[in-house]
Amino acid sequence: MPASVDEAVEALAVTPGAVPVAGATDLMEAVNAGRLRPGALIGLGRITELRGWRYEDGGTAVLGAGLTHARMDRPDFAALIPALADAARTAGPPQVRNVGTLGGNIATGAPAGDTLPVLAALEATATLARPGAVRDVPISHLLTGLDPLRPGELLTWVRVPLLHAPQVFLKSTGRSGPARAAASVALVLDPARRGVRCAVGAVAPVPLRPLEAENWVAGCIDWDARGADGAVLIDPAALAAFGEYVAGACVPEGGAHGEGAGADAARLRRTVAVLARRALGRALK
Repeated sequence: MPASVDEAVEALAVTPGAVPVAGATDLMEAVNAGRLRPGALIGLGRITELRGWRYEDGGTAVLGAGLTHARMDRPDFAALIPALADAARTAGPPQVRNVGTLGGNIATGAPAGDTLPVLAALEATATLARPGAVRDVPISHLLTGLDPLRPGELLTWVRVPLLHAPQVFLKSTGRSGPARAAASVALVLDPARRGVRCAVGAVAPVPLRPLEAENWVAGCIDWDARGADGAVLIDPAALAAFGEYVAGACVPEGGAHGEGAGADAARLRRTVAVLARRALGRALK
């Protein structure tokens, strides 16, 4: 039970095979299912510096890896990064949100992790520490294995650029109340670059960025005009087409695996199309 990041990093260095643990919501599920048998656990619960967040020069929010979902749902945080607060709010029942952490969500990398598509859309980066070295890695690279967490490294901080622009997170579970996502969509506007960023979660092992759909719909938005209700203008047909574009890019055809698989893929595509269309529509209001 180290009391600082330095102590935790040293403990990892001298205990090969040890697994850092904070909320343990994902870890204990893996242990109970027999998928994980850690040789040792390094508890991070006493490291208070990882349970908060702060501003950094350059318009960045630095979030501690030990930040809980419940903490991210508070009004002060929601005003800062609303899509991440929305994702945290739907991450599970209160007992899970009270202990589950942002860093645990990232390190576990479960396909249905609610915060992951938001972090991908926001183009967040993770800070990884080991004795005598610190490096920053894009969250998307970490999740896809392009630049994975290395042995002995500890995920300490998550850096999120603050766009001060509309952002939305929506998910579909197929049931009422908190539940695992069948599909989720995070969407943020980047007015300074006249861009749209979108990430789709739960439909693949990692969040997917439909880059062609993003670029296409950004060109359909009239960034300089506002409607009578103050909303940014876009042709309704383009809005609907964006949903279909995102769904087609992120959910492959399933017919090759049989009629049942094809029907499931079609339903999932419809779900993603609706989520993407609604997310962009809400962001533009």
